[in-house]
Amino acid sequence: MFRPLCWLFAFAFAAHLSGQETANIRLIVTTDLHGYIYPYDYYTAKPAERGLAKAATLIAAARAENPDSLLVDCGDTIQGSALETVYQGFVRTGRAPKGVVTSGLTADPIVLAMNQLKFDAMAVGNHEFNYGLRNLNAARNASKFPWISANTQTVAGSTEKPFAPYIVKTIKGIKVGVVGITTPGVPAWEEPKNYKGYQFLPGKEAAEAAVKDLKAKHNPDIVIVAAHAGLEDTGDLRGENMVKQIATEVPGIDGIVFGHTHATVAGHWVGNVLVMQPRNWGISIGTMDFALSKSNGKWQVTDKKSKLIPVTKDTLADPAILAIAKPYHEAAEQYLTSPVAEAPVDMNAQLSRIQDTPLIDAIHQTQLHYADADVSFAASFNPRVTVRKGPVTVREIAALYVYDNTLYGIEGNGKMVREALENAARFFESCPDAACEHGPLINPKVVGFNFDMAQGVDYEIDLTKPAGQRIVNLKYKGAPLKDDQPLKIAVNNYRAGGSAGYTMFKGAKVYYRSPEEIRDLMIRYFAERKSLPAKPDGNWRVVPAAAAATLERDAIAETRRGENR
Repeated sequence: MFRPLCWLFAFAFAAHLSGQETANIRLIVTTDLHGYIYPYDYYTAKPAERGLAKAATLIAAARAENPDSLLVDCGDTIQGSALETVYQGFVRTGRAPKGVVTSGLTADPIVLAMNQLKFDAMAVGNHEFNYGLRNLNAARNASKFPWISANTQTVAGSTEKPFAPYIVKTIKGIKVGVVGITTPGVPAWEEPKNYKGYQFLPGKEAAEAAVKDLKAKHNPDIVIVAAHAGLEDTGDLRGENMVKQIATEVPGIDGIVFGHTHATVAGHWVGNVLVMQPRNWGISIGTMDFALSKSNGKWQVTDKKSKLIPVTKDTLADPAILAIAKPYHEAAEQYLTSPVAEAPVDMNAQLSRIQDTPLIDAIHQTQLHYADADVSFAASFNPRVTVRKGPVTVREIAALYVYDNTLYGIEGNGKMVREALENAARFFESCPDAACEHGPLINPKVVGFNFDMAQGVDYEIDLTKPAGQRIVNLKYKGAPLKDDQPLKIAVNNYRAGGSAGYTMFKGAKVYYRSPEEIRDLMIRYFAERKSLPAKPDGNWRVVPAAAAATLERDAIAETRRGENR
């Protein structure tokens, strides 16, 4: 079994003594860039250690160390930052927000930056489909590098351009094959029109077929999988994350680089396969190095290692990349600084995952209105949001809803609401003692943005009870909510697809789909009403009071540490 070593000089010296021919090939990796180019947080308007402009400096240094390299991205590239949001809206509608200058917006900004850096390939991510195929194809056509995905295939009769399953690049006589894999969960998260003409096959089976074909046709010396999928499934969408399965069950792979889950894996071994995941948003890049020697005319991988290289405050941003992104960045800033409404009081989202707050009620008000629903489900995506009394800009409202989700109205009932709230309540731990004074009471296995709160019903979350039995005093219009009570329910498109354990919503009849993202609906809703809610209606709470107090203390400490799970 290969093991990562401080190996390069010892290996080269030993090979020199034996007269063996040797080589070293480097793979440089980014993932989940989500349109972040500037080292900047668009929702706080402050510098941030992220973005492809700074990552470009690390990429240049990694190439300087070993020019015999490939540069690959693992997907979720053209969606995410405000810079991309403004541009993608312009592509989709042909219009820009009022006051935004569109001159200089010639092609997808992150693609232009990647072209400048001479990326060799990009695995297709699920968020590439967020804006529909018109936008996807515009970005793809502007790319000077291939988009690869062995398991994203065209259906019979489709006029869409197929994705290549892999690339082969020869470096100093060494053939390197890179197979692309996309999480097959796209149909669970997107409207059918956004991926019409494509089907998403299971990742492991597609990887197995692609590797077999790659070897038969090209006989590569190194085989790598670039996957937009996590290490292994943790939620209810089976097959979403299959990297470990590919490493375990598909023979002939030397390394796997991956993304999707926004976690980091510096270097993990699954049998003889080395796997690695850099951080999202260009917060870090990864390198995977392969040492080879030639024996009987055939190159053999003799060792491999990987590492993550973080962007820091001392990392300089590449001026050429900043110049490419400048008109897009300025357009985003023009949009974000536009006034929308007034805030009657100072508000923040620091405690929004442990108690009812007016900022989350603002999301609910929007969703209930546009979906004409009885009950709304929404999560706190950004507990660091602060809104001061006075004028509120697009930036502040957009900071509440940082994802490009669309709004669904589904036909449901009381049982569906109860089950969804019980699933959400897994975010908390049970009280370790009767007084609930000792934390932490947050379940580390449930990320905060999967804790949905409901509006339109009243309820309590009792942490003295086990998971699955915590929702008490659940009422609708003042009376206990019956399981068979028909209800129109507002959720985002991910919840409608059953993500994060909300399987009770999957397959429900959809009576409404918004043509715009929820963030844009919120901007329109409050631009018309001119004022945000001043206080919450207090329709839900955590009990007992001691548990709520412990959670409040922990939430404040977490925010001070800058965490935002």
